[in-house]
Amino acid sequence: MIGFSVFLNEDWSKEKENYVNKMADIGFEGVFTSLHIPEDDVSKYSERLKFLLEMIKARKLKLMIDISNNALKNIGLSLDDPKAIVESGITGLRMDDGIDVEIIANLSHYLTVGLNASTLLEDDYEKLVQHNADFSNIEAWHNYYPRPNTGLDEKWFYEKNSWLKSMRFKLSAFVPGDSSLRLPLYETLPTLEIHRYQNPFYSSLSLLRDYMIDDVYIGDPGLSNETCQQFREYLHHMILLFHATTINDKWISYVYKDHQNRLDVSRDVIRSDQSRILHKNDCLEPENTVLRKKGSITIDNNLYKRYKGELQVVKRVLSSDTKVNVIGQIIDKDLPLLDFIKSGTKFRIKEITR
Repeated sequence: MIGFSVFLNEDWSKEKENYVNKMADIGFEGVFTSLHIPEDDVSKYSERLKFLLEMIKARKLKLMIDISNNALKNIGLSLDDPKAIVESGITGLRMDDGIDVEIIANLSHYLTVGLNASTLLEDDYEKLVQHNADFSNIEAWHNYYPRPNTGLDEKWFYEKNSWLKSMRFKLSAFVPGDSSLRLPLYETLPTLEIHRYQNPFYSSLSLLRDYMIDDVYIGDPGLSNETCQQFREYLHHMILLFHATTINDKWISYVYKDHQNRLDVSRDVIRSDQSRILHKNDCLEPENTVLRKKGSITIDNNLYKRYKGELQVVKRVLSSDTKVNVIGQIIDKDLPLLDFIKSGTKFRIKEITR
């Protein structure tokens, strides 16, 4: 599942409403918010959360709220009354480390409980067993890290997740946003330091494929239009969307369309299946036969005989070749996504908004 964050640091607005609707339409299913951010006015939480809960119900989304021991009091609820929490529309609570294990075990029989994945130990697990916790409702949630250089180490993260998976926990983690960033540092909100400032779409695929994460949430409260388009194409059609530029307008019809990688995967390049057939009758004179960088979009010219017309995307730096024209370039932000094109993967190349 993919989710996003909505913070309560300012009054509810039409802009927030539109954002929730936009993300739900794209295919996001979960919402994360917090009731214990030091910079926030906690007296405003109750009124602001009311509007968010209305939208959660209307769009049939899941809501996970990050809380400390006393945070629920600010919205008129209590950990001692889990039925009232459920009736409010809240579907999950991510627990601060200071909350008693007996309370957590009891809550797990009513709604989803998120525990701190990074600090969870085997002793904590055993205590939950002793208090008859419902583990089908308990998840392990990693933090996001606002301060640069404090995000998690990927090797440690993988090892921790391996243990958590052995205990059958469902895992959640965060990736950065790339539009509206959260105060006070505005340095993005990833779980892994290697994902800070990275493409949120790439970072999400990385967590899902490489680190055993089940649910990914956008940590920051905003995504760019280009990234939203990438999520939409993937969640609705399983297509990887790349943004690019072309050297000359005459190459637009060759580049900006749907492609599919061949079933036999090449080491150095992504080969657009059927491109040679589509362009076999085109006259493609040699031009711009320069060094091919990672992400270069190329087409084989007349000198390549029967390979003429084959469109490729370069995965590693290749030397210049008089038989190969460089006709475009994938933007830097999308380059990491090349690693996710496998046998038969469908992808689309779109012109970047200038």
